[in-house]
Amino acid sequence: MKSERFRFSRSRRFTLIEIVVVVVIIILLASLAAPQVLKHLRTAKRATAQAQIEMFDQALTSYKIDVGSFPETDDGLQLLVENVNQNEKWDGPYLKPAVIPLDPWGNAYVYVCPGEHGDFDIISYGADGAEGGEGENADITNYQKSGSASGM
Repeated sequence: MKSERFRFSRSRRFTLIEIVVVVVIIILLASLAAPQVLKHLRTAKRATAQAQIEMFDQALTSYKIDVGSFPETDDGLQLLVENVNQNEKWDGPYLKPAVIPLDPWGNAYVYVCPGEHGDFDIISYGADGAEGGEGENADITNYQKSGSASGM
């Protein structure tokens, strides 16, 4: 009886070759899927940066309505969450939560006022963190949006 149980349980085990074949198939499937997942991740990061820049654009417009002008370059985006200048007209914070987010690659957004392309420029230098670039390394800005001007 013991020998029959041993034979039965032994015949139900996987062999090393079967396990290796399954692992190879999983690796092949993962290698085919990984580029598509990474492509969508890059696209999502660029879309997140554009959405954050649009959020800054709206918050800066609200700031200007209250205070009468956009923040200077030196004060930057910090005036959207903190009344650094103790301006009596400041009615913020203008961002919820009251935090200036980093871009999706962990870098600070660049804010310039007056901007070269409008009242102000907001720039994320993209994946490479350097000005310029193409493809996934291209800058994301508030002035490259289709059909709209930055600021008021």
